[in-house]
Amino acid sequence: MTVAVDDVARVLSHHLPIYARRRPVYQAVMLEALERLWKPSYRRVLDVGGGTGVIAQAVAELFDVGEVVSVDVQDRYLSSLTIGHQVYDGRRLPFDDASFDVVLFNNVIHHVDLEARAPLLTECRRVAPSGDLLIKDHLAVGAIDHARLTALDAIGNIPFGGMIKARYLTDADWRRLAAASGYRIGEAASGTYRSGAMAALFPNRLETTMRWEAITPPAG
Repeated sequence: MTVAVDDVARVLSHHLPIYARRRPVYQAVMLEALERLWKPSYRRVLDVGGGTGVIAQAVAELFDVGEVVSVDVQDRYLSSLTIGHQVYDGRRLPFDDASFDVVLFNNVIHHVDLEARAPLLTECRRVAPSGDLLIKDHLAVGAIDHARLTALDAIGNIPFGGMIKARYLTDADWRRLAAASGYRIGEAASGTYRSGAMAALFPNRLETTMRWEAITPPAG
């Protein structure tokens, strides 16, 4: 299976009509990067910080999975979704141990408070003891990149009522966070999210998708 823009547009436009006239290139590239890191064992999928829920819905419809559930600290989920979704407190995931095979974070970690990041990632080990996380986020190098990413978040999130407050991570920050949470960064994937003038203003190197693998056993 290869993620195609037209397939992503079909899924997203059913829930957000804007995508009937605006091609979801960014979302398709993001899903294609996830697909490259995907394992056949990922049957039960937890999406953390799902926002409107449309990306988790796309995973449910376009990937070979059995179940997709999304959680967020705010209820912005669209009523048309067919996936399961819940609101949670941002700390303890509202699921039993070993409920999932993989946990997804799509453009979420940079919005999580600094002191809450490692505990949340560690909590993922309880509900997905296989240990794999798939994290799509940003990679900043210097103050200019932080300004670029702030602008990108405003462009992408304000129309949908999404979060703007953020602290972006460098490569060294990501590696420290992984180690502090009991993971190592495995394979990574990138893509052509933007082209032309937008790629000059917001280079594609700002985007990264990583598979994190556990290096310590889950607590308890």
